[in-house]
Amino acid sequence: MNSMSFHLMVPLHEAIESVAQDNDTTCVVLTGNGRGFCSGADTSPDSGMPPNVEGLTLTHIASRAMSLLADLVPAMQRMPQPVICAINGAAIGGGMCLTLGADIRLAGESAYFRAAGINNGLTATELGLSFLLPRAIGSSRAFELMLSGRDLDAHEAATIGLVSRVVPDDDLLTEALDLADQINGWSTQGTALTKRTMWAGLEMGSLRAAIEMESHTQLFVRLTTENFEEAVRARREGRPPEFRD
Repeated sequence: MNSMSFHLMVPLHEAIESVAQDNDTTCVVLTGNGRGFCSGADTSPDSGMPPNVEGLTLTHIASRAMSLLADLVPAMQRMPQPVICAINGAAIGGGMCLTLGADIRLAGESAYFRAAGINNGLTATELGLSFLLPRAIGSSRAFELMLSGRDLDAHEAATIGLVSRVVPDDDLLTEALDLADQINGWSTQGTALTKRTMWAGLEMGSLRAAIEMESHTQLFVRLTTENFEEAVRARREGRPPEFRD
């Protein structure tokens, strides 16, 4: 169920950082291997240790471990490529948090979510959930899910806006890849800056500040590429545009 052992999370973090630097990758799809997306904390005794903890005390090891896990969502947001989460089966605890690092979330019919920290006698607030979940679904729904510890199925998740849509499990990866192909038809600079602007906008305090940022971003792409001219030519010639940034 892809639980968050360090045997899995360390390579995942490394993969995110590596793919972010890959200039040939223009869109990312993250999904779970097997029957679940991610079941949250690994409670097995052999879940591994974070790297480079030799000689550290338990409190230092705990801090190192939490720092690595806590950077997964920001690392996904830092990627220039749009990230699509194709959520299959369980997305529990930290697994639910991980989906909120994606730019787009698609759910298979088997998908379900649980803010499981509260079920384990801890807090439901972890890995950015207290910031991201209210912005995705509103504060009242976020409070209810985080305090009740109940499961949220795929169709309810779509109804409240946690995921974009629900598709049959067998079609989930195909739908995610088709969406990635659609995104890949646009300017990589345009999609990267749209992503950056959207995430920055979620943390802005005013409409005026958001418009200022949007204006400068739009002007930057308009004046430093020929993308707009190519879009006009492509529409006139009845063909898909070929954006070269």
